Amino acid sequence: MATPATATTQTNPRRPKRGTYRPRPETLALLKTSGNAINGVGETTPRQASPFFWHPPDMHPFGELQAYARQNFRKCPGSDEAFKAAYDFPELVPVSETRNLASPEELTAQATAFALAHEADAVGMTPMDPLYVVAGYTIEEPWVIVLELAHNYERLKEVPSDETNSVGMIDIADQYARGMRSSYALANWIRSQGYYAKPYPGSGAAALLHIPPAIDAGLGELGKHGSLISRQFGSGLRLAAVTTHMPLVATGPDRFGADEFCKTCQVCTRACPPAAIADEKQMVRGQDRWYVDFDKCIPYFTEASSCGICIAECPWTRPDARPKLLATMARRLEASQSFEEEAVETTR
Repeated sequence: MATPATATTQTNPRRPKRGTYRPRPETLALLKTSGNAINGVGETTPRQASPFFWHPPDMHPFGELQAYARQNFRKCPGSDEAFKAAYDFPELVPVSETRNLASPEELTAQATAFALAHEADAVGMTPMDPLYVVAGYTIEEPWVIVLELAHNYERLKEVPSDETNSVGMIDIADQYARGMRSSYALANWIRSQGYYAKPYPGSGAAALLHIPPAIDAGLGELGKHGSLISRQFGSGLRLAAVTTHMPLVATGPDRFGADEFCKTCQVCTRACPPAAIADEKQMVRGQDRWYVDFDKCIPYFTEASSCGICIAECPWTRPDARPKLLATMARRLEASQSFEEEAVETTR
């Protein structure tokens, strides 16, 4: 399948060409163990994810590397101020003694409307799955509400950042800040309706994974680059979430062709300086899925003051390309479904 060409890979001076990047010795010295093994690459049995890079540094072996990454982030003008906003959150209000007794359908509609009116760009609901919870943590709430926060594409495509240009990093921080505000606002609204709720804004790793419930809630499909691809925003998004006891109605997964597209697309693979993006899916904790090589990705991410190249270059992220891709993949999926139905009929 032909994929749309991109211009920013050649014109952005902060991006080394694929295959030319070599990590600094001091960076590699901090990568003391393989993150791929901790992530469960090659494991055939499902299990919870282990605490990882952005969790508190005493929970994994990458604390020094995390500190080095943060040090490099601070070299970018305005980054400190931008990320401070991503950790500025209000107090959670007490759970009201008066409960909203509307039906799950009505509560789902009300929660969605509130979230969309308070900075979220898309909302999905899914029942809690134990595999959404990071090992060593506990979540008791039976529902997850996932919020999507869309990037500004013109700013996002400036990634990666450095001392000369921090536009891309600041947009990332801005979306994390929106995730903080929107998730806390929604959690407080749910609490005001008489139900317990806890926000997971996404600006720091915690108990809840974000991508798996986002997929199950219909907010996108997993891309070859290891990030979510949304039919509305492509890969140009950040996630936040709220867990709650409020009874809701699941919004269900949405298959629109991103996974099939990734099987033949080479855009993010070719754009990745450390060549961390594989052409084939891998078995990870019992699931055959797209996976980005941590041991190749994180040294560049650390040295480049974060990255984001793969999500910026993803054809689905381009506002001009996304409608055409949706139409093309809809036709392909329809044809594939028709072929499968015909094959079933011929075997009866």
